[in-house]
Parts: sequence; C-alpha cells; structure tokens
Amino acid sequence: MPAEPRPLHVVIVTLDNHLAGAVERAATRFAAEGAGITIGFHAAADWDRVAGALDRCVADIARGDIVIATMLFLDDHIRAVLPALTARRDACAAMLGLMSGSEIVKLTRLGDYRMDKPAKGPLALLKRLRGSSKGAGSSGAGQMKMLRRLPKLLRFIPGTAQDVRAYFLTLQYWLAGSDDNVVGMIRALAHRYAGHGAPAEPPSDYPEIGVYHPRLPGRMSERAEALPVQNGAAGAVGVLMLRSYLLGRDTGHYDGVIEALEARGLNVIPAFASGLDSRPAVERFFLRDGRPVVDAVVSLTGFSLVGGPAYNDAAAAEAMLAQLDVPYVAAHPIEFQSLQQWGASRQGLLPLEATMMVAIPELDGAIQPSVFGGRADGSGEPCTGCGRRCAFPAGGMVREMRSCPERADALAAKVAKLVRLRRSERAARKLAVVLFNFPPNAGATGTAAHLAVWESLHATLTRLAGEGYAVDVPADVDALREAVLHGNAARFGADANVHVRIAADDHVRRERHLAAIEAQWGPAPGKQQSDGASIHVLGARFGNVFVGIQPAFGYEGDPMRLLFEGRFTPTHAFSAFYRWIREDFGADAVLHFGTHGALEFMPGKQTGLSGDCWPERLLGDLPNLYLYAANNPSEGLIAKRRSGAALISYLTPPLAQAGLYKGLSELKALLERWRSSPSADEQATLEPLIRAGAEALDLDGADIAQLSARLYEVERELIPNGLHVLGRPMADETRAQLAEAGVDAPTANGELDALVDALDAGFVRPAPGGDVLRNPKVLPTGRNIHGFDPFRIPDAFACAEGARQAAALLARHMTAAAFPETLAMVLWGTDNLKSEGVQIAQALALIGARPRFDGYGRLSGAELIPLTELGRPRIDVVVTLSGIFRDLLPLQTRMLAEAAWLAATADEPLDGNFVRKHSLAHADAHGCDLETAALRVFSNAEGAYGANVNLLIDDGAWTDPDEIAEVFERQKGYAYGRTGQPARQAAMFKSALAGVDFAYQNLDSVELGVTDIDHYVDALGGIGRSIARAKGSAAPIYIVDATQGGTKVRTLSEQVDLETRTRMLNPIWYEGMLKHGFEGVRNIEAHVTNTLGWSATTGDVSPWVYQRISETFVLDPAMRERLASLNPKASARVANRLIEASDRRFWAPDAATLAALQAASDELEDRLEGVTAVAA
Repeated sequence: MPAEPRPLHVVIVTLDNHLAGAVERAATRFAAEGAGITIGFHAAADWDRVAGALDRCVADIARGDIVIATMLFLDDHIRAVLPALTARRDACAAMLGLMSGSEIVKLTRLGDYRMDKPAKGPLALLKRLRGSSKGAGSSGAGQMKMLRRLPKLLRFIPGTAQDVRAYFLTLQYWLAGSDDNVVGMIRALAHRYAGHGAPAEPPSDYPEIGVYHPRLPGRMSERAEALPVQNGAAGAVGVLMLRSYLLGRDTGHYDGVIEALEARGLNVIPAFASGLDSRPAVERFFLRDGRPVVDAVVSLTGFSLVGGPAYNDAAAAEAMLAQLDVPYVAAHPIEFQSLQQWGASRQGLLPLEATMMVAIPELDGAIQPSVFGGRADGSGEPCTGCGRRCAFPAGGMVREMRSCPERADALAAKVAKLVRLRRSERAARKLAVVLFNFPPNAGATGTAAHLAVWESLHATLTRLAGEGYAVDVPADVDALREAVLHGNAARFGADANVHVRIAADDHVRRERHLAAIEAQWGPAPGKQQSDGASIHVLGARFGNVFVGIQPAFGYEGDPMRLLFEGRFTPTHAFSAFYRWIREDFGADAVLHFGTHGALEFMPGKQTGLSGDCWPERLLGDLPNLYLYAANNPSEGLIAKRRSGAALISYLTPPLAQAGLYKGLSELKALLERWRSSPSADEQATLEPLIRAGAEALDLDGADIAQLSARLYEVERELIPNGLHVLGRPMADETRAQLAEAGVDAPTANGELDALVDALDAGFVRPAPGGDVLRNPKVLPTGRNIHGFDPFRIPDAFACAEGARQAAALLARHMTAAAFPETLAMVLWGTDNLKSEGVQIAQALALIGARPRFDGYGRLSGAELIPLTELGRPRIDVVVTLSGIFRDLLPLQTRMLAEAAWLAATADEPLDGNFVRKHSLAHADAHGCDLETAALRVFSNAEGAYGANVNLLIDDGAWTDPDEIAEVFERQKGYAYGRTGQPARQAAMFKSALAGVDFAYQNLDSVELGVTDIDHYVDALGGIGRSIARAKGSAAPIYIVDATQGGTKVRTLSEQVDLETRTRMLNPIWYEGMLKHGFEGVRNIEAHVTNTLGWSATTGDVSPWVYQRISETFVLDPAMRERLASLNPKASARVANRLIEASDRRFWAPDAATLAALQAASDELEDRLEGVTAVAA
C-alpha cells in the first residue's frame, strides 16, 4: 500500500473572491486524488465585513507551507497581513508576492532567490510587469506577451534564473486562472519547492482576446461570428468583461446582464481581453474599418477602460472611446460586501468601491454607474435592496457571483433606451426639458446657477429646430417665457402654465409607490401643485419638446421638516411629473436645464443605487442629460451618480473688475491728491474731507493708508458680470484674463454642438470641473464633468498651499486674539475637487498631520508631523463636511478622522497637543473611550444633505436663534470615524463646539461670494450659531479667499461689506444682472435673503448694508418699478426681507425710512395681487 503523501498547506491571500470558485474546485480535486494538499483561500475584501476573517487569514499564514499573496495593493490590506507574511517568510517552503504593493512583492522567496535583493539580469524584467501610474508606457497586451515569452527564454539558464522562471510561470497560471491552471500552479510550486508530487503540466493557453457567451460551446471563442444573433434586433451592445471571471467559471453576474440585454431585443457582443486593458477587445470586436458596429458599450469590469485597481490611463481611454463615439456605460459588481449588505445599507457602495468602480471610470467619460451583481453572504436571507427580495440559497458555491435581477434589468432597460435614442430619427424624437423653481413662490421659476435660462432655452430650441427636430420655436425669448410661465396660469391659480391636469383617481391607479407618498404627504392628489381634484403638470409643449417646471420639494409651511432623509419622499406632484414625462408624453430623453434641481438629491443610497432609491423610481430608464456649470464638479457628480446624468458643462459668466462708482470714485480722487501732494498744509486740508467722504460711504477714514487699501481692494475685485447664455462665446474680458495667464482660450463655444451630439447618443468627452481662471483644462465647455482621481487628493502642491493658507489664517486671528486651541471649519466637495484638496490640507496642517501615500502614490491615510518639526501646538479642529464631500471623498473623510485619532492618542505633552488635551477631557466628561472622544469629523446621516438652516431662513418662520442651532445640530450631528461609518453623536458635537475659538470656511469660487448662494449661510452660519449657543458667546468667523491671487483672510463682516460694495450696490453688477430681466431680479433678491441669513446666524452684518440696499432697490421709485415689471414676486420679497431685517432688529432705520419701506412694500404687494394670475 503506497504511503500517504506528506501534508502540504497552500495559503492564497488575494484582493477579492473572483477566483474563489476555481480555488475551491482545485481543493476538491486534490482531496479526491488524496494528494495531501489543502488550500486556504482568503480575500481581503472580506476582512471588514466578515467577523474573524482577518484573524483566520493571519492564523492560516502562520501555518502555510507555500504562501501566495496577490493583488494586495491597498495600504489597509498590506498593513493587515504584512507582519504575518514577514514572520512566515523564512519558515515556509516558498512565498510569492504577485501583482501587489512593493512591500508584498519584496517578500518573494523561491529557493535561493529573494526578491528583496537588488534586481539584475532577468529579475529586472519583473518591474516591467508591475502596474504603473503612468499606464501608457506599456499596454496590457504587451505585458501579457512578454509574460508568455520570458519562461521560454529562461528555461535553459541555470541557477536562480529557474526560480525567476517559476515566478513568471506562477503569474501565467494565476492570470489565466482556470480550474486546470490553479491546480497546475499549486502542483508546480509544491513539486519544485516542497518536493511534493509529480511535475505539473504547463499553463493552459486561452484566448487573449475573445468573446464569451453562456450558450457558446466552450463558452469562449476568438470569433464574434460564433455569438448568437437575434433577427430583427433593436441594436447591438458591446459588453466588456474580465477574462479572469470567465476562466474561473464565475460568470453568474455577467450572464444575468447578457440575458437582460437580449431580452430587450439587443444583440450582445460580450468581449474580453487579457490583463486590464480593454482596448484590444474594443478594436477587434466593436470597430470595423474605424467605425463602430455597436450602438453602446457597457463595461462590467468595475475598472477603468485602460488599467485596473492599481493604475489607470484616462487619456488613452478617452481617445479610444471618442473613436467609438457611442455611450460608454460603466457598471460595477459588488465585491467588497455582500449583496445583502449593500441592499440594507443607506450608504450603498463602500468608500473603496465608490472610488475604484465609479470615480476612476468617470475620468474616462463613463456614465450611468450601476450595480448589476455581486456575491451573496451565504445566509440564505433575502436582499432588501428592492421589493423583489431576492433570496440566494445557502450551500454549494456560496462565494460565486450572482446577478442582481432587478439591477441587471434596469441596466438593460437604460442601455436599450440609449440605443433607441441613437437609432431614432431626430424629427421623431421627443425631448422633455426640465426647468427648476427653487425656492418656490419666490420668482425663481426657470432659474439656474450662472445661466440665463430663458435666453439659453430659446437658443437651444432654435438650434434643435435647425438640426431636424420637430420644434415649434417661439418668436423670441419673451414669447417663450410668456408661454411657459403665464399661459393659462391665471385660470388655474397656478405658478405657471398648466399643461396637463392628472386626475386624482388616475394618479392613485398608476402611482406604484402611492403608500409611501401618502404616508408622508397625505391622500392624493396632495396639496402641492394641486387643485384638490387633480395634479397640475406645469409647462408648455413646443412640437416634440415639452418644457416643464420641476415641482417643488414640498417643505413649504414646515421648514423644520428634515429634507432628504431616508423617510422623506417626493410629493404626489413630483412623482406624477416624472411619470407623465416617461409614460404619457413618452420622452426619448430628458434634459435638466442648468445647475441644479432636486431629483438627484431625493432619498436613497449615496452611490450604487437600488430600485428602491427615489431617483431610480422617478427617472426610470430615461436617458438623462444635464446642463451643468463648469465650476461645480461636486454637485455635478451627485447628478451623475444618483440620476445617471451625462453632464454637459457650460461657462460661468464673464468676469469684470468691480471698479468704483458714485462717491467711491470721488473719495479715491481725494486720496490720490492727498498722497501725491508735497504740501503738508494741503494734506491737512484734505484729511477732514477724506474722513467725511468715508463716513458718508460707511467707511472708516481714521487711517488713511488703510482706507486707500480698502478702496483698492474694492476696485480690483473680480465680480461676475451678468449670466451666461448657452453656446455664446467667451467674453473678451475673460479671454484677455486667460491670455494674461498664458492660456489660449478657444474662440468658439461648442456647448450647443455637444448637446446635439449627446442627444444623438454620442460619446460626451470628459473634462475636469473647476474655475476657468484657476484651471483652464475645463475648456472647452460642452463636456462631461468629472472630479480628480480621489486617490491623489490632496497632492503635494495642495499640501504646501494648504499649510501656507493655514498659517495665514492663524496669523490673522492672532492679531486680535491668543493662539487658538480649537477651531471649527467647513469643508465642501466643490472647492476641494477644484483645488485638488487644498482645504483638506489646511485641516491636516492645523492638526499637525499630513497625508500618507502607498507605494503607488495613492492616498492611504494620515500621519502626524513631529512636534519638533511642526514648531507649534497641535490645534483641535472640528470639521463639518457637506453631504456631497462625504459622498465624493470618503477616503479623505477617513483620513481626517484618522489624523484626529492619531493626535488624540499621541504620547505628547498636553500644552503641545490640544487634540489630546480636549479628547481626554471629553472622555472624562462623557464616560466614553478615547476613540469616541477623538471624533472630530461631522456631517449628515448617510443619504442626507444640507443643514436646513437656509430653508429656515428662507421661510422666515423661526423666532429664536436657538432654533437655527437646533436644526443645524440635528442634521450635522453624525460623527464619521476611522472606519468611515457614521454614528449619531449629538452630545460630543456640542461638547466640541463649546470650546471653539473661531470658525472659518474657504471661498469656493471667484463667481460665488458668501451672499451669492445660501449654502454658506447654511453651513458656516449654522455652525456659527451652534457655537454661540454651546459656549454662550459668539466666536469670530473668518473667510479664507484664495480665488484671486494671494490668500486673503477676512472677517465675515468684512466679506459681507466687500460683496455689498462690489456686487449689490455696484451698477456694473446689478445692471449686468438686470439685462437678463426676470432672472436678474431673482439674483438680487437672493443676495438680500442671504444677507439676512448672516444677520440671523452670526449678527455680522453692518446696519448700513440694509440702508444702502433699501435706497438702491426699493426707495428709488424708478428702480422699484423696473424690478416689479421684470419679476413681481422677487421684487416684493426684496422689500419684505428688508422689513423683516428691521423687525428682527438687524438694523434700525429711522421712522421715515421705515415708513417709506412699508409703503413701497404695500405697493409691490398690491401690484403682485393684481397680477397674481399672470405672475411667475
């Protein structure tokens, strides 16, 4: 009887489970043969979500005879197992580090060969097979070709070259990881390094480039002609897959998508290429003679078109996709959590998944990110992601990939609609254009950030008519606005023309989610946009184009309502509006017109939405195009990820120097005369005149030199001059400013061209978002906005700049106060995406930390700067994040939390580390552990956005400033720790705020000041009010402005004063707005409301501001009449806001002024009442 073979334990540690099936079958095969070989398989993707998984992996490494570590390139994964691998390296028969970080690869030990020795000879070739961040130097196909050739070259070279050959052969086996090759890999290593068994068969060869189909004999082929074809198909779709899943026979997720696409009448070309460069498959199967043979491409790889988890080449990908010129959809499988976990989560994708599978493909130009499958947890419990409640039976291959039927079907439906759009005749296409109306009842209908909506819409309709669309174009802009905003509005008492009335019974019968909506808003048809018997769809139809007004959120009358929470639903009117567009109007596509609406902020998962998420329910399978301001990448990315939008960027308004006007010009002349006068007597004569002139302009004239500097600042400040009209070329002033910076701006504006191409379902080229003056790469506009690679934020320049700006902030504060122990700051996604993380770097610099990067140059965490190097105490920084920052920059959220934790746990003197000092105090006061006491990063709950302070201010229903603080803390009181998971920590938040010495925020954009939009009041004003409540007195508030050259740090009061002089009171600014009529008045009203918001939250608005605004816009009869004729609602709100400011004692006008204001308000209200029936 032959002796039983000596037991041999092989341990495989890898990134995910995609070869788990092949390994499991190999183990079964060895067991059946009695080979004595056992295999331990461990996926790093399981370590965070499966209890004990990491501990089992570490224990298994400690007893492994042969240890293979592959695809470990993430710092968290490397750190978790590096000590165990290092400890086992010299005790095992062989250890291999494949396609991993350098720390892992260097642990390779095969016989006498050690990878940590200097590379020379054949070994140096290994470096060429490692992923490079540059990517373009060596294609995936070239690397694979070299990998196959090297073992043949090394075969007859003696010595350690044979160990190098074994390394390359192991790579070949693993990368072509079929059942046979996994068995062969283990046999080969066991025979050579453990003297176990017989030699292995060489690696089996499979097509490097080919097609796959579950019904193909052998499932793979090198010929597209072998694929099943449907007669009379509605179109063709190219599908990209990873070859490793196919060879590992783990294709359930792919099969589900293929089946769903074919069920939509589409021919499917499922293609693959070896490695992580899909271009060879695209070139062979999706192009013929340089032209596409597919109508769309869907990538199911979860990675960039060119590259994988370790690197990507966006430029090469864009070039390939532009040649194809068809929609490029990037879908993603769930690999780092189970389908059940994803379904139950409000977050959706994990931070790593969102970064790798969504953010990186966006750099290529990908659209419509969608989950399509994943792995079940083996529990047999159903997934709760949608109403289907799919159950995945336990037992058998519990790790195999599965299709998510609902998501696969939804993906197929969206792709089918894109194909249909591409193949349709323009004259037959129906397009729904959606305009916005926020805040409602404020004269804001048909407005958008930086965009002259009505002029742009008329230009769009005119262009579409010229391109063959069946459009009845109104005679001019006024006729268009009249048709949409007025029409039959008087007859129905509506805010705009009522195009359709949906009977309540019809709505009840057809609304699939009626119960959820009625639980929130009461019985149909509801109170919003309803006459009690029917729901109004507002808008007007112009041939095959419907221009509709997106219904309001529905918070009116109850500003304390928590918007965008998980329990919130859209109103009856909101849901009915989109259902009518989809099903009754039968739109082929929807165009959301400008920045921005509410659809993408409706409740649901942050990323990786399911069928139960409201954006999915509302939009369904409609292709969604979205005109978006080029300077707003963060909110644009939310639209991409939560509503599947293809963005088309548009320019921000032209910029102009504010200049001087009225008394300011005369005061400057006096100052120049004083400065240039050689006579002390003349200067003495001029000084009282200067002081009197300054006083008349509400300026401090005590220090003439300082007064000159303030006038210079006002004069040189860049301000937006009007609004942008879609397709209009860049203004000469902006072009000249760019030329001064060495940028040759394009002469033409291709925004309308891009829109026409997008409506033809072409590929919209990607572009970064940002300010034109700071990042000219945003030009030309008309492209699909993306952010920066999240793995690279903050970069080295951002860290240096952030440290410099933090120093300037501290210096300004310390001119009037002591060195701060605690400060609070607000971080937004937009400014960090535009600056590549400068504001994040400020927070790190203040704490005394810096980002930690891995061997691939990717962000992996934080590390402390030694106190000796820092040269000052660590400052305790309380960070409040916008919900958008939390969504888009999850790695940075965790890094900030880690920086605070590292500081709190550092063994340093308390007078040099205020983070630790206060954390210890918090732990003692709250009876919590140090991990909890060190929480300093706060934001909304998952899936929630905003602080709702702006809504409270806009509604005017608050009576006590503490109500504002309560709303802010309720929304923002969720702490995000090192894991990135939120936890309600209201007490800790208040405790941290009670010690704040000052608060600050950065200006986001040269086009946007703190009085332009209400987001600043919502975030910085809200935290200012909460600090005042927590500590019993207000803390200073600063604005850091780096939008125009050198960094300037101003108090909030100084910033509001500056913006009032350069914008609100400046004829250049308000005349630039008023040339756009209706929308210009709305922008003026927004400034007044936001100014009021600063008084409500901080009290940092000088009384003269309200006085001058009153004199300019309300007490001047000609201006009052002008505003009222252009926009009655907004003009009435201007007067009422000023009276509200008086009522709340933000200023104290004299009796005559107040009486005049009240009379003007009454006049405007009377006029409004008289035109209510026809007013917007």
